[in-house]
Amino acid sequence: MSTGRLDLDFKLVRGGFDLSISEALTLDGVTVLFGPNGSGKSMTLRTIAGLENGASGIVRFDDRDWLRSKTGTFVPPHLRPVAHVFQDARLFSHLDVAGNLAFAQRRAKGNGPAVSRDDVIEIFDIAHLLQRMPHGLSGGERQRVAMARALLTRPRLVLMDEPLSALDVQRRAQALSFIEQIPEQFKVPVIYVTHQIDEVVRLAKQLVLIAGGRIEASGSSAELMSRLDLPPFTGRFEAGSIIEAKVKRQNTEFALTELEIAKGLQIEVPYLDFPDGETVRLRIRARDVSVALSKPKGTSLRNIMPARVEEVREEADTAFAEVRLSVAEQSLRARISRASAQELKLKPGKTVYAMVKATALDRRLLTRR
Repeated sequence: MSTGRLDLDFKLVRGGFDLSISEALTLDGVTVLFGPNGSGKSMTLRTIAGLENGASGIVRFDDRDWLRSKTGTFVPPHLRPVAHVFQDARLFSHLDVAGNLAFAQRRAKGNGPAVSRDDVIEIFDIAHLLQRMPHGLSGGERQRVAMARALLTRPRLVLMDEPLSALDVQRRAQALSFIEQIPEQFKVPVIYVTHQIDEVVRLAKQLVLIAGGRIEASGSSAELMSRLDLPPFTGRFEAGSIIEAKVKRQNTEFALTELEIAKGLQIEVPYLDFPDGETVRLRIRARDVSVALSKPKGTSLRNIMPARVEEVREEADTAFAEVRLSVAEQSLRARISRASAQELKLKPGKTVYAMVKATALDRRLLTRR
């Protein structure tokens, strides 16, 4: 998998919005810029691409300055080894799919990894679309062609600006499976903009949280999702944790799959068509986690895990408290009532049991790592 280093230290003012970004990123796999609408994610991506020439400061990729105001350096977009995939596919309407791909090959100026036309056609499953015109493609098909075309320019970096926002849930899930293959199959890192938490869980190896034109936090997706100080940015209702586990075995009688979080610690989820030994990322919503002081008996709950309290944060203006637990050295969040937190006398270091309904862990909350 290809990596790169991106140094950002720039400012940009547009229509009264003040964007100020300062971060050094080691790009490895998919880096997700996440935050609410209007937070500055797309402006950041456009500045990296060179599409915002009003920015001042520094944008440096590996050993080359793309922007350095003090020396008057500004590399125009077409000279940056970057491929940009937008919300709309922006295919050439007068060319069929084969023509769009051929155009990219002819205009390829990047010095990134060599990409085979046959490989992109196979991996993005577009062989049957080659003679079709863009207006005859579905939204998901257009985006697959756009990604294939982008890679044929031989970029060293792929930028994606909410490319799936116009797709329905089923097509979005299918498209995500293609996107997550790009770093692995084509050895090119990706920076991906979204405000959808399920896309973060599916794609992000590294997460950069942007709000109000500033970077609020950056790090691994599992680390940031488990932090209790970020719900205003990550959302409270869908807030949760990312847990890694391996497929242990299938319980065909009851249509359940057993996942192993650590040796001797398993949980059950509705049936997954994944092979034994496959590593998956599991998003457990904080609202689906309960806490007990002793291991309950005679309960319908299938997943009961020993845990240690790491942090408790009460929300004084609400009925709720957020609790960060450690389960087999992985972080798990629970959202419970403040009354329960006080009655249980929860505090750092306390040993408890975390409980999750198997039915709360549906297929939408799981993905291959």
